[in-house]
Amino acid sequence: MTAPAPHATALTPLFVRLKLSLLRNGLRQSGGRRAAYITSAVLALLFAALQLLGLIVLRGNEHAGTLTVLLVALMAIGWTVMPLFFPSGDETLDPTRLVMLPLRPRPLVGALLAASLVGIGPLFTLCLILGSAIAVAHGPGAAVIAVLAVPLALLGCVALARAVATANTRLLTSRKGRDLAVLSGLVIAVGIQFVNFGAQRLGRTGGLSALDPVAHVVRWLPPASAIGAVDSASAGAYGRAVAQLLVAVAGLGLLLYAWQRSLVKLMTTPDGSTLQAADAARKDASGKGLVALLPEGRTGTVMLRTLRYAWRDPKTKAAWITSLAIGLIVPVFNALQGSGTVYFACFATGMLGMQMYNQFGQDTSAFWMVLLTISSTRDAYLELRARALALLLVTLPYTLLVAAVTAGMLGDWAKLPEVVGLALALLGAMLATGSVASATLAYSIPQDSRKNVAPGQGGIAFLSVLGGMAVSTLLCAPMIALAIWLHVSANHDALWLLLPLGAAYGALISWLGLKAAAPRAASRLPEILTAVSTG
Repeated sequence: MTAPAPHATALTPLFVRLKLSLLRNGLRQSGGRRAAYITSAVLALLFAALQLLGLIVLRGNEHAGTLTVLLVALMAIGWTVMPLFFPSGDETLDPTRLVMLPLRPRPLVGALLAASLVGIGPLFTLCLILGSAIAVAHGPGAAVIAVLAVPLALLGCVALARAVATANTRLLTSRKGRDLAVLSGLVIAVGIQFVNFGAQRLGRTGGLSALDPVAHVVRWLPPASAIGAVDSASAGAYGRAVAQLLVAVAGLGLLLYAWQRSLVKLMTTPDGSTLQAADAARKDASGKGLVALLPEGRTGTVMLRTLRYAWRDPKTKAAWITSLAIGLIVPVFNALQGSGTVYFACFATGMLGMQMYNQFGQDTSAFWMVLLTISSTRDAYLELRARALALLLVTLPYTLLVAAVTAGMLGDWAKLPEVVGLALALLGAMLATGSVASATLAYSIPQDSRKNVAPGQGGIAFLSVLGGMAVSTLLCAPMIALAIWLHVSANHDALWLLLPLGAAYGALISWLGLKAAAPRAASRLPEILTAVSTG
């Protein structure tokens, strides 16, 4: 006989205790994790308290309604995307762990929703929503609406995270999900650039008043509509306040319904990921298409392996995509703000050139297979050269693209040849120093954690990257000095010579760097294997 499903009222305290137990047991794993959690909790609560005080001080400001509605909307967006990039931050986000238990979706939704309110994130969100409500609530009617709006907005944010996490559980537990988690740093970096760009635009267009049109729309979107209801009630528009409150209630109801439907589908549909993986393996078209254009022999094989690492390995892919995105964002955003220069295109070259550092670290313990193929300095030279060529295959057209886009946005096409020449010289210098650093200062990249450096090897990574970048700048000094001299001496007609000179200089420097790194790598193969296999 099937056991009766637990009632929701009995299930809710059980899941709350489960969440508390998970937090407590996680802190018991290590002193470092406990210290990190306590530190982050103190900082988050301190920031939440300052944020609450700031919003209370904002009370009475004419733009308080605009700012608070948009803040709650941004917080809701954060709750929406957070499970996609940090799926392992909460073990209860994976409902597949509960599939074998006799639980019905409806009481399970209520219990998980209550458990979701336990933690630093919900407390931080509560402070923001409470401060927003206080900032815009004026009069007893608005206070009554605020009492309903605050928990409604909080539940809306939490339900958003749960609905998104449940709908994407299969994705989050797959390799693509791990890719998303690793790419979280890219999202944060891009988001900071957008916030910086938006703040500067606001400063030039009259401050918060420029956001009023956006706020008029957002105040009707749940869960921000709950705070919009408080603002409307303060203005005496009680009909509009009730309508906005009903929008928030309807939004929460739709989220809970979608969450419940996703739970039913997840718990009754078999996982076909293995079949998909098998189909993908059968469709592997190695040796066809663009792969056939690679050179034969060891060079083509190593180039293909390097490019496949960049496409398939989560951490290598994250490093490449971050470099590509940030390398384009910095010059383009500065050009949009009117403070850019074509020389910022060299930043894109530098970001991608950093991928040459620690080439053997991305192999991790599998480097032993590469080690077996290297028996001489010539083999080591071919291995490093092929990896540099794979990087060059992407970096060269990318550098030209970023330089052309930046020059076009600024209307400064005359500087394009010299900038490309300097960028190519920088690329050659970074390939040279990256080769030497890979052979001398190899370190491990753990695959089962979010860290990009194994414990105890942080100093090696720091010296490899920052030291290599400093040496690369010194190696580019002759080309930089030549460019400065041509500008100072007013020989502008000769600046185009920097393009061929920079290309030739970069090729020469990279060749010399490979020649210097090859014997070092060939003599240190056991040490490199030990270093990249740590952690």
